Parts: sequence; C-alpha cells; structure tokens
Amino acid sequence: MNQREWVRFKICVREFMIGVSELSVEFAKGCRDIVKQSLVNEDSLIVRKFGKSSYIGKRVRDSCNKIFEKLSFFNQYLPEDKDPLHAWSVILLVSLLAFSALYVNFEHDPSAPLMKQVFLHPASATRIVLPDGRYIAYKEQGVSADRARFSIIAPHTFLSSRLAGIPGVKDSLLEEFGIRLLTYDLPGFGESDPHPKRNLESSAIDISFLADALGVDKFWVIGYSSGSKHAWAALRYIPDRLAGAAMFAPMVNPYDPLMTNEERRRTWNKWTRKRKLMYFLARRFPRLLSFFYQRSFLSGKHGQIDRWLSLSLGSRDKALLEDPIYEEFWQRDVEESIRQGNVKPFVEEAALQVSNWGFSLLDLKLQKRKLNRNVLNWLKAMFTETQEYTGFLGPIHIWHCNC
Repeated sequence: MNQREWVRFKICVREFMIGVSELSVEFAKGCRDIVKQSLVNEDSLIVRKFGKSSYIGKRVRDSCNKIFEKLSFFNQYLPEDKDPLHAWSVILLVSLLAFSALYVNFEHDPSAPLMKQVFLHPASATRIVLPDGRYIAYKEQGVSADRARFSIIAPHTFLSSRLAGIPGVKDSLLEEFGIRLLTYDLPGFGESDPHPKRNLESSAIDISFLADALGVDKFWVIGYSSGSKHAWAALRYIPDRLAGAAMFAPMVNPYDPLMTNEERRRTWNKWTRKRKLMYFLARRFPRLLSFFYQRSFLSGKHGQIDRWLSLSLGSRDKALLEDPIYEEFWQRDVEESIRQGNVKPFVEEAALQVSNWGFSLLDLKLQKRKLNRNVLNWLKAMFTETQEYTGFLGPIHIWHCNC
C-alpha cells in the first residue's frame, strides 16, 4: 500500500467512525425519549409509585430532610459564597477518589513485604463423641492417666485452640509435679464440631463430658484471659467435679449487673477505643462483627491477624511475638483455631463475653445459705449443728498483673 492509498484509507476510517458516533448519539437520544415517554411520564408506574407525589417519595423526602436538618450545622464550616449541596457533593466525590487511590496504592504497593498466608494443616486431633452426637477435639500433655497426681483441664482463649495448652509451661514441669494437662477445642474452633445453641452452661457440661470420657473424676480447671469465662462457668455449673480453680489475668463480664457505675467506668477507661468498639458491637450488633472478623483473622493472611491482635496486645506481648520460636508456635495455634473458616463460632464467643452469663461471680463466693423463716427450719437449726453453704467450697487462686 503506497502513501496515497494509506491517506485515503485513513480518511475512510475517520469518516466511518464519525458516522458511527453520530448514529450512536442518535440511538441514545431515541432510547432516552422512549424511556421518558414510557417510564418517566406522569402516568407511568415508576412515577406513580416512586415519584415526588407518591407515598414512598414523600417518606424518602421527609427522611432526607430530617437528616439534612440534623447535619446542617456542618454548613457553617463551608465558604459563605458556595451552595452547600454543590460543596458537599464535591467534598464527597474528592474523598471517595482519595480513599480509592489510597486503597489501591496500599494493596498494590510493590515495596510492601509479602504477607504470609494462613496454612490449613491436615486433621490430626484425637476426638471423642459427646452424648448429643458432636465431636470434641482434645490434646493431652504431661504424665499418663495412671501416673497423674493432678488432672487439669484448660479452656483456650478467643483466637486460640487446644494446641496452646498453658503457654510457657514445659512438659518437664508437668512431669515433675505429676500433672495430666487436658486442653480441648471450643465448639466450632479447631476440629471440634460447632454447638447449635452454645452458652456458658453448655460449655461447662462439655468439660464434664470430656472428663468422663477420659476417666477423670476430680480435676482442676485453669482459665486465662478470655478463656477464664469457661472456667467461671465450670465453677458455677459443675462445682462437684472440681478440685479447684486457677485464673491468670481473668476476664470478667464488663456488663455484670452487680457492678456499680463507677466500677464499670473504671473498667472501660482501661481499654482502647478499638476494643471498646468491638465490645459494643458484640453486645448490641453482634452480626456486624462478621465483617471485621472476615477482614482480619479470617482473611487468610497472617499480617491481618497481627493487626487484629494489636487491638489488645501490650508492648511486652508484641515484643514476644517477634521471637521466632514463639511466632511459629503462635501462628500454628491461630491456624488451627480458624481451620473451619466459619465466622459464627467467633461471633458467639465474642457475644458470650458481654452477654448475660446466667450467673454473677458473687454466686461463687462461699457464704452461708439463707434459710426460709419457718418452723421446720427453726427446729432443724435447734437440733443440728451443721450449716449449709452456697458457692464453691474449693480453692480459687487468681493471679493478675497490672504492669
């Protein structure tokens, strides 16, 4: 093709594109006229149902006007010569573009280190079947059943599993004191089946069934951090099975009805804003937690989990996570905890922390039972020296550090 033919070809292409553009414009105008005539005229279904004079239109307009009135005080921060509607439209558009640019830049930053992916390990737990047909996974540490002087059952914390055991306790120490340590996965965590209607009473019953299946009569229960609420439940609902309890930095219900306003205020003031937000959502809007959990520790990336844990970890805890040995142990524990990828058990666990426990810690206090004032009880008190008590009769040890 010579130069003259090439010039002629470009002219033909240009004219063709101009013709296509003109046809497209006319076609769009025709579609617009059809829509106006058939859908947006005064007699159309859309206008009658959703127009300004319709019931829905009036309700929407009234609601918008109320919202605009409540937010009208923001207009004092705008320039006086600018229309508020136009100014806020520009501000929202610019903000949306800015956040989009920041999000894209963050997600595709080539200099950012690669996030470690959460690995799904093959199933390896020993499991027992409960009377209701559910399976519960557990792990044994320390001495065997025939050599055990003490048996301990330890429920794990929120983002953890049976693999955690008692963090920092070595097998040699358990063997020295003749301890048989049993840890298990909470329902829906690790390799344990979820519970359809889980509460703290069912949690205590699960502990009792686990002890029965493993041939344990009396045992100690150990709870630390958020896992302590399951230990409190064992003290309340299965006290006859317990030899004692030990708590390490235990959690209490921040909404306990027996707490005074001053006690509740002091408790809340010690938490970060993010943690307060999560507790508020867990109590008022637990379903909204699914979004945060799926974006953090259920995202499949360890980097997101690190950021999630930063909501509650102190400086010493964060320094401990930088230790390669502990980091590997922690990552394996977290991977086991979320292996089912189901957000519901975590939402349930968070809601249990701030909902009605079914009991108060005052109920666990050893105190004399108050008898009804009648003739039979009076005669019983006269001729017997025994005194009935309520609460947990065994020892309860609590360690709490304010450092």
